[in-house]
Amino acid sequence: MYITDKEYKNLDFKEEPFEIGEYENCSFINCDLSDSDLSNIIFAECEFKNCNLSMVKMINTTLRDIIFKDCKMLGINFENCNKFGFKVAFNNCMINHCSFFQTSLKKTTFENSQIHETDFTECDLANSVFDTCDLAGSIFDNSILENVDFATSYNFSIDPESNRIKKAKFSKENISGLLEKYDIKIV
Repeated sequence: MYITDKEYKNLDFKEEPFEIGEYENCSFINCDLSDSDLSNIIFAECEFKNCNLSMVKMINTTLRDIIFKDCKMLGINFENCNKFGFKVAFNNCMINHCSFFQTSLKKTTFENSQIHETDFTECDLANSVFDTCDLAGSIFDNSILENVDFATSYNFSIDPESNRIKKAKFSKENISGLLEKYDIKIV
């Protein structure tokens, strides 16, 4: 099934299961997709706006040029998505308890988002931007953070010895997130 240029509005996919197929240039607005199985579905150039995607299952799901805006996204394992062409952007989203383990997120934009206890272990985030994001409890371990802009983000803890952070941007106000492991006080 191939669907293009369609708008889905105010739908609850718990009542009506999501159909497997390819969705191109579609919009999902005010939809509840929580606990849905989106496995083996292709999304290309789609936008999810004000949607609840908590606990969606995305095994081999293709996300190509996808924008998530004002979405609630709890407990999603993005590492299970199809790696080919994976490209997403997040604006004003709640991305808590998610996992991007070993996912390529080069040039990804995270804007005004709450990203709590999310796993970025072994991710390639080169040239990405975390603009005004709360990263409390999120894990960066053996990650590529080269040229990543963290200047306006906060509550992160990044170990410079276990991540590649060359030319990453930080502000004077958030620099303590790089020194947390040393248990020192910055005044």
